[in-house]
Amino acid sequence: MACEGNDERIGEALIKEVIEEELKEVPSEEVPAFTPLTKEVKTEQEKKIVVQLGAMIRIIGDRVKDDREFQDAIDGMASGPGCMSTKFGQLVNKVFDHGQITWERIAVLFYVAGRMAVRLVEANLPQSVPEILRWILNYFRTTLLGWIRDHGGWINSFSALACAPMNRVSTMNSHTSGFIIIFIAGVALGSIITWKLAKAT
Repeated sequence: MACEGNDERIGEALIKEVIEEELKEVPSEEVPAFTPLTKEVKTEQEKKIVVQLGAMIRIIGDRVKDDREFQDAIDGMASGPGCMSTKFGQLVNKVFDHGQITWERIAVLFYVAGRMAVRLVEANLPQSVPEILRWILNYFRTTLLGWIRDHGGWINSFSALACAPMNRVSTMNSHTSGFIIIFIAGVALGSIITWKLAKAT
């Protein structure tokens, strides 16, 4: 597949994109500058994949906002006692219950990393945000990247992530209609990207 060799670069750029998007809700002077910890995308096509996957992750993340257990775990990471790396490991275990990796759970982990970054800045611990980025990047490289490549690369995530939010369509209200529009646009863009990548090979 044309994208397979770029899965690491796309994944790292996606993690950074999700965290930076979540951090937009806190005052900019409190947000630490990211040192070049991640690889940057090299082509417009990769950039479009990152932007589109970021939008889909935000839709999935909107569901996690209502999960009190996850929110308590994120809050505990920022303010509770104990070793931060141990608490991060516990949060990862919560996302990947019984070690089961899926596209949706990868999306949730990236979203949770962004929310943890926000909580750390709100708890006056902005210096810990790059540390969160390093932990999630390490977990991505050592655990998730192999799974992603074995499952056809990021390009194969579009259909799985597009289906994930549809499980809640019947319970959506008018407040979430904007997310449906983003979702439909995402599916359309994902289809175009998939078609162009297939055409390029």
